[in-house]
Amino acid sequence: PVWVHLGAHLCSYGQIVLTQSPDYVSVSPGETVTLTCKATTNLLAGPYYRLQWYQQKSGQAPKLLIYWANKRHTGTPERISGSGSGTDFTLTIDNIEAEDAADYYCRSSGSYVYDGNQSAAHV
Repeated sequence: PVWVHLGAHLCSYGQIVLTQSPDYVSVSPGETVTLTCKATTNLLAGPYYRLQWYQQKSGQAPKLLIYWANKRHTGTPERISGSGSGTDFTLTIDNIEAEDAADYYCRSSGSYVYDGNQSAAHV
């Protein structure tokens, strides 16, 4: 089987900390992966409400998957979805495939840009 490993670390910028979890998870193709992104500030209460999820494959530029917490960017498969509000957000990848091997991270952008911890998916 093909295993996908997700590991996370903490990133802090200025007044906001975005923390993704879990630290590590291993799944087989066809299973569901859920990443969470927790903010120390209510992202709906200030200029930080634009919560996005990005995918970055080795040697490539980051690719926007989700914007405004739950809106799929053009080209994002329907099996990838975002949800949440306030301080708690989730990225869900259903029926995960080998092509999903990448780094994933949440970002809050408005007047300032804050990146969450990166989750590395290895196949």
